[in-house]
Amino acid sequence: MNHAKLWTVLVVTALGVTADAQRAQFEVASVKLHTSDDPRMFMVGQPTGRFVAANIPLRLLIRTAYQLQDDQVVGGPDWLATDRFDIDARAPQTTVDIYSVLGEMLRTLLADRFKLTTHTEKRELPVFALERSRRDGSFGPGLRSTACPDLAIDLTKPQPCVNISTGVGSLTVRGMPFNQFTPYLSPYVNRVIVDRTGLDGRYDIELKWTPESPAQGRGSNEPPAPDPNAVSIFTALQEQLGLRLNSAREMVDVLVIDTLEHPTPN
Repeated sequence: MNHAKLWTVLVVTALGVTADAQRAQFEVASVKLHTSDDPRMFMVGQPTGRFVAANIPLRLLIRTAYQLQDDQVVGGPDWLATDRFDIDARAPQTTVDIYSVLGEMLRTLLADRFKLTTHTEKRELPVFALERSRRDGSFGPGLRSTACPDLAIDLTKPQPCVNISTGVGSLTVRGMPFNQFTPYLSPYVNRVIVDRTGLDGRYDIELKWTPESPAQGRGSNEPPAPDPNAVSIFTALQEQLGLRLNSAREMVDVLVIDTLEHPTPN
């Protein structure tokens, strides 16, 4: 299943957190094993400082907290992928912008309530190399140099001319340095993306595609009828941006789980 639509947009440097920095943490947090028959699954951070998740596998919560793809999380008990949790947490009222600290707050919650400890390693993994797809190096209509003025860019804070919009089958950014685009694209293909385009400016990008059907990849006896108008994300990248994703292997950072326990009582 493609979990990209569940992800809150977080801009964090997850694998380089300093141990001596003052930890950002939720003021209150309820963590419970999901026992309801309600199959809905969602995870969202609200501007009010509230974070709510329902029916979420802990593995996905760890991926979100550390901004990683699935194969970058290594080890852990079997229940990491099977047990699901409901979380309702609130940031301190002094928190001005929850999106700038949500990743760190989630990592603190994982350490405090699940006793998560980790270390990082380099491992060779399958990746996608993002490259130009046209012989003349031209772009598609969805990728163009931005008309936004120069700014002191801080993508953790929404600004009129530097913003990001994600949705089911859509990804739109304005005024973004291209080297910050691939982390937003990676969750939709569930693989680390290595930028080999050579682009170093700031761009406006608009990408639209047909999301994978929920029945695909689940062993359904009756596969859905093909949609003649469907556009895969791979096709959309080539037609709309003039870029392509090629399979490759690279040494990348992985998060190795050392210890993990079921959550402490609320």
